[in-house]
Amino acid sequence: MIIYNIGELVGIVPEGVLRKQGVEMSQTGVLHDAWLRIEEGKIVEYGEMRDLSTSLEMTGIDARGGMVMPTFCDSHTHVVYAGCRDGEFLDKIAGLSYEQIAARGGGILNSADLLHATPEDELFRQAMERVREMLAKGTGALEIKSGYGLNPADELKMLRVIRRIRDSVPAAVRATFLGAHAVGRGYTHEDYVQAMIDMLPQAAELSDFVDVFCDEGFFTVEDTARILSAAAPLGLRPKIHADELAASGGVQVGVAHGALSVDHLERAGAAEIDALRGSETMPTMLPGSSFFLGIPYAPARDFIAAGLGIALASDYNPGSSPSGDMRFVMALGCIRMRLTPVQAFNAVTLNAAYAMGLSAETGSITPGKRADLILTQPGWTLTKLPYLYQTPFIRQVFLAGIPFIP
Repeated sequence: MIIYNIGELVGIVPEGVLRKQGVEMSQTGVLHDAWLRIEEGKIVEYGEMRDLSTSLEMTGIDARGGMVMPTFCDSHTHVVYAGCRDGEFLDKIAGLSYEQIAARGGGILNSADLLHATPEDELFRQAMERVREMLAKGTGALEIKSGYGLNPADELKMLRVIRRIRDSVPAAVRATFLGAHAVGRGYTHEDYVQAMIDMLPQAAELSDFVDVFCDEGFFTVEDTARILSAAAPLGLRPKIHADELAASGGVQVGVAHGALSVDHLERAGAAEIDALRGSETMPTMLPGSSFFLGIPYAPARDFIAAGLGIALASDYNPGSSPSGDMRFVMALGCIRMRLTPVQAFNAVTLNAAYAMGLSAETGSITPGKRADLILTQPGWTLTKLPYLYQTPFIRQVFLAGIPFIP
């Protein structure tokens, strides 16, 4: 299949480039008046329209001047949950903080109670509705965490649902075991940490990564190190929640254990930047959570100025970021975090793919990668995406070269 008369082909990256850091965050390849060819679900080649045979145009899709870009990659989501927590939304409006809601038995524990009471098939149905919405809005790769089970049986139920989602959609899906999201009801802190360590062999059969909520009031650096040390022989690479509520040491313990990403970082500063220099760990920031909770945004510009790359993700969850719209995440990156459109674009495509271990497969316009593409309506540019952040822009989403029908 050929897509031709492309106004702008955006996100061109040479083969072998798996992430962008520092000044590279401000660069992306763009080809005007272009075409792109797909074979067997992968990008094969692209070029300028003047070099395309007229006979080949007749067999393709006329972009009519629309932009073609890689689909968004969302490296941090919690979309497998039951029911709704709109009651807590009213608590937030009344002025209660995230920590106060959690202390009253709400938050993660509330979601765990709802999930426990929900049959597995119904949990799958609810999660699939959210995933289909995300794909229709242009997400082509996503990571999904457990963490609302908070006991071995329900954590495994979540991981089985994630596996079913992975087998049911054309997007690239990765699973993360986040048993250490909060201490489950009926456990002491120590007993819960040990229970999560004991279930790691079972979780490893259904997961790609392991995560710990290493933050004030949840799990300590010592807890985190114990869990990650036990997970490493099982092939579970870390992805860590860190520095959302306080400077927790989560970044440092994550880097020390070879974490693929450290996520949130709203309270991160110079010490965390120093820890990340020279590492393979991707700092991942979640502006949707900052927007919904009214907490500070992570200092993205400081990280880039220090020579680091960043990824942006949705944190789609029922309590602190109930949206998986990555175009809005990109807009928040520009409007609230003062990133340029190109920097935000790199953060929601190639670097976010890297934060899931997928940047060799998707996240850019590169021959050999999956043809995970967004074809826009005519006239769109990269700058317009975050600027006109509510205007419909998608003409068609392609996942592995196949048009996605919600």
